[in-house]
Amino acid sequence: MCGRFAMNKETDDLILEFIARGGDPQEWRPSYSVAPTDEAPIIRQRPAPSEREESADSAGGSADGSAADGSDGSAADGANDGSALREVELAQWGLKPAWAKPKGPAPINARLETVATNGMFRSAFASHRCIVPMNGYYEWQQQADGKQPYFIHADIDLLAAAGLYSVRKDEAGQWRVTFTIVTREAADASGEIHERMPVFLTPDLWTPWLDPTKIGNPEPVLAALDRSSLAVARSITTYPVARTVNNSRTLNPDDPGLIEPVELAG
Repeated sequence: MCGRFAMNKETDDLILEFIARGGDPQEWRPSYSVAPTDEAPIIRQRPAPSEREESADSAGGSADGSAADGSDGSAADGANDGSALREVELAQWGLKPAWAKPKGPAPINARLETVATNGMFRSAFASHRCIVPMNGYYEWQQQADGKQPYFIHADIDLLAAAGLYSVRKDEAGQWRVTFTIVTREAADASGEIHERMPVFLTPDLWTPWLDPTKIGNPEPVLAALDRSSLAVARSITTYPVARTVNNSRTLNPDDPGLIEPVELAG
């Protein structure tokens, strides 16, 4: 699984990296410890504003393009043909589909093996796909004296994890975006630390993955994700970090020392 990650880039950095647009860079504060229920930036692609407004008017949705059922109205729209916008947006980690009960589960991970058929994720996989940018993520191994955290990263500064998102109204009537990270069986160095790893995208898959057009046949997409994640896994390295990471409530998420390597005794 992936239960914590680091993302130290500013919004402007992400806009440049993913050729996207976004809001005030101050909306996001870089963090070396993004935990479940925290907000983090995601990259998603939606129809252009005029089309969102028209579809919202006709469907009874909101002016920002979120339809009355909590979707963003993008499933039937093409991408990369002048009718779509790629955006950086803050979202809460833990997927909450529009139909889910307010106090129901909010999974932080979706298994690649069942993402196209599992009722929790099937709709989002079909038309609400996103990228979750990160520097790397943390996993733990049980040692005789407690849990030892490891930081898992690649030889590039920024990784693009495959994610799914949903848009819904919260109990206060505000539109909220939530997301989950797609995972798979771990490979190479990642597999030495934990049995699961995020599905990472190579740059050639960014555009097709973000395309909001509804997926008809999931098999080619799943196969592409498998190949992509294995390619990235070959560049993954790991090292132990301080056990300060173990408690997300007491650490300082602004501290870059959280991802610094440490030497283990013995």
